[in-house]
Amino acid sequence: MILSSLPKEFLELSKPVKKLFYKGNLSLLEQPKVAIIGSRKMSVYTKNLVLELSFLLKEIGVCVVSGGAIGVDICAAKGAFPSTIAIFANGLDQIYPKSNEHLIKQIYEHALALSENEPKYLPQRYDFLLRNRLIIALSKAVVVAQADLQSGSLQSANLALKLNKPLFVLPQRLDESKGTNLLLAQNKARLIHDLKDFALCFGELKKREEDDEVLEFCKKGVSLDEALDKFGERVYEYELLGKIEINGVFIRVLV
Repeated sequence: MILSSLPKEFLELSKPVKKLFYKGNLSLLEQPKVAIIGSRKMSVYTKNLVLELSFLLKEIGVCVVSGGAIGVDICAAKGAFPSTIAIFANGLDQIYPKSNEHLIKQIYEHALALSENEPKYLPQRYDFLLRNRLIIALSKAVVVAQADLQSGSLQSANLALKLNKPLFVLPQRLDESKGTNLLLAQNKARLIHDLKDFALCFGELKKREEDDEVLEFCKKGVSLDEALDKFGERVYEYELLGKIEINGVFIRVLV
């Protein structure tokens, strides 16, 4: 469907948006929003931080904006689900990338997907940078989780600076994220030294549910098969809600 009126954040872009297509929950546009972007080839360390940060932002009522790509994008969407907005370079009747099909379909139904491209449109390389300007424009702040030099994520970081968006990075080893470390060295970004403190800049944490039987069971260090035997499909619902992470045959509690 076509959005009847464009978000105010898009009205002053140098390359204006002509049409905006959407699927999902438009009320998410009314929430405060933070972008989390970064490498398609993230480390396990980055993945864990992104999952935790995006979940914390969801807990304080912040919507996480990303691009729906593999790596940091889809990890951020997963951690914040269903409080996530994914902006795509392709037409929304296309599922791209296919490896993220399951979660993308969940975003279409329970979160929000946006694209300025017509149905059936397949993205070209330059479309991803155009898409990134929407991610950044829509957000109050931008977090670059991990980035190489000469990467699209670093180009997006420079665009964030041009749009006067506060820019943040995660702590990384010297050789694992040269792009974000360069942003720090040039005083272009601020370091997130504590995920909870960063999240609290945007609101207050909600009270968590007490005595959740699924979480209490998973905290014991059980296998996926054990959890499925006891709780069935509820296990996968908890994964989509960002409460647990399934790593192969193991389960990690995120809350």
